[in-house]
Amino acid sequence: MLRAFTARRIAAAAAYGGGGITAIGGVTFGLIVMEAKLARRIIQATPYGDPPAADGVYGEASGGPPLSLVMLGDSTAAGLGVHTPEETPAARLATGLAAIAGRPVRVTNVARSGSRSQALGGQVDQALQTRPDIAVIMIGANDVTGRVPPAESVRHLSDAVRRLRAAGAEVVVGTCPDLGSVKPLMQPLRWFARRASRQLAAAQTIAVVEHGARSVSLGDLLGHEFAADPLSMFSEDRYHPSARGYAAAAAAVLPSMAAALGLEPDLPGETARPVSLAAAEAVERAGTEVSGASVAGADRGRRGRWATLRYPLRRPLRRALGRPLSGGVAAAGALIGALAPARLATRLRTRSRPAPETGG
Repeated sequence: MLRAFTARRIAAAAAYGGGGITAIGGVTFGLIVMEAKLARRIIQATPYGDPPAADGVYGEASGGPPLSLVMLGDSTAAGLGVHTPEETPAARLATGLAAIAGRPVRVTNVARSGSRSQALGGQVDQALQTRPDIAVIMIGANDVTGRVPPAESVRHLSDAVRRLRAAGAEVVVGTCPDLGSVKPLMQPLRWFARRASRQLAAAQTIAVVEHGARSVSLGDLLGHEFAADPLSMFSEDRYHPSARGYAAAAAAVLPSMAAALGLEPDLPGETARPVSLAAAEAVERAGTEVSGASVAGADRGRRGRWATLRYPLRRPLRRALGRPLSGGVAAAGALIGALAPARLATRLRTRSRPAPETGG
């Protein structure tokens, strides 16, 4: 209840003006600043150039007019930390979406490393030139590390979602990741980073759903796998995801994209509840989608917009192990290979491999 109340306050401050809330001060703040500088030194010790350019058309063999997918946000949306375009989240999402839609997908990535939510305005200007069918936004981590007031961050995100929706694009937002999972951070910085990033993620969810878009909680996605195998789930800087980490994020976001475009029916959702409560629950379970709902024909109740939670991460496994995707086994194998983490991909490819032919 406390997180829901906090998220609601941040979202309200974003909508009506004000600085939101802050939770750190005094001696504690000084300690955190020192630890943040140390963590930044560790992270920046691994040099990176620009992320691989993923712009282009995917699934051209499918034929037909391509869907337009635009990526907005920070280094996570841009794909910093991997070495080839195919490993970026944009390419993984486009490959999967093309397999589901049975038509090509044209990717335009306007995300930029280091971006805070304030940069979304300019990115939307670029995105609208492509007349996107769907936009994916991943933003928030740099707002937390840059100590941007959460209400200010949410205000910029709200404006971006509103403009994209007004232009006819479907929008899916991957909310702020849980920075408490980043290895170079020590206590108490790790605790405060987790708290701040989860508060921002919940407030982002409220704003996103209010404007008719969907949010997907990235949180500490596959947290147990990250904790057990951080060397393969994080890239060399121990801050940005590796190819496997991006695959996990793409696997969570893709089903929401397909449902938003009407390519797949929505999974049954949990009982509708006020969006602030749904947002607070979503940050506790990475991979959770929050979208708008109605109760007795009404979109809003006494406590605000109605929303429901779904768990898209369950869907790719059922789809891969059940009926084939458009394009048959080959398309299903391409989707699994593009999206599933290594251990799951191996297991699923084994299950979906066709039986050997017999006879002469």
